Amino acid sequence: MLTRLSTYFYQRPLYTLLLFLVPPMLYMVVVYLGSLFSLMINSFYYIDDFSGIIIREFTLRTIAQVFTPAHREIFTRTASMAFFVTIASAIVSFPLAYYIAKYASPRLKTWLLIAVTIPLWSSYLVRVYAWKLILAQEGILSYFINLFGLSGILEWLLSFEGIGGSSLALSPLGMFIVFVYIWLPYMIIPIQTSLERVPNSLVEAAGDLGAKPLQTFRTVILPLAFPGVIAGSIFTFSLTLGDFIIPLAIGNSKFFIGQAVYSYQGTAGNIPLAAAMTLGPVVIMIIYLLIARKLGAFDAL
Repeated sequence: MLTRLSTYFYQRPLYTLLLFLVPPMLYMVVVYLGSLFSLMINSFYYIDDFSGIIIREFTLRTIAQVFTPAHREIFTRTASMAFFVTIASAIVSFPLAYYIAKYASPRLKTWLLIAVTIPLWSSYLVRVYAWKLILAQEGILSYFINLFGLSGILEWLLSFEGIGGSSLALSPLGMFIVFVYIWLPYMIIPIQTSLERVPNSLVEAAGDLGAKPLQTFRTVILPLAFPGVIAGSIFTFSLTLGDFIIPLAIGNSKFFIGQAVYSYQGTAGNIPLAAAMTLGPVVIMIIYLLIARKLGAFDAL
């Protein structure tokens, strides 16, 4: 029976293709797109202020709440953090990814890739709370800062309203450090993979034509590796937009989108407003991807 079944599918490649494509497509349509559709529907409902009951009537009043000054500030704060985390991750990742792709021996490359991905083997919560201890006022980082007499610089940085706080563990600056650390592997691997496809002959040709190293990087290496940077930025940007654990553990009292959604849905029970807030990152990512596509970042992916 198995032989007849395999022969049947071998003679009908279209059926084989459908057999492999239908289950994941059903998952995408039912689970992923269905969840987004449910969010969109719930965002058009509203909650009764007196009884706290969700009124399932079509209205734009919940959507309008997203555009209040307090919520606009939350979106601006979260998008700014996601942007700077993405830029910092790309700057930190590129040299290491370039070394892995172009200079490391096969044996060393294997060990470096293992070193990059080892943090992903441990619990996300463990890593976040480990950094909370590292950044604490009595943590090891503060110890070395005091040891080298740099406490004045740290206090000066923490005095700025936008990035500072009582300590690194309770400040946007500390949150930024943790975000970059947590998402760094998601940026290194795509850039390294993209750099693997850059022919060494092009770099050598640029040098033969008189291009300086910086000019070669700007005109040859970076344009060809740019799709990898964009691929990594999709992870770092989107994950920062939706994360609520790091702002909850490391941040101060200023909300991020993930915290606001968690608070509205879990504490206040305002599911329509939580759904409306969740649609914000979806819209931001759609705009981000459209801009990236316009720049031609996906052509070489």
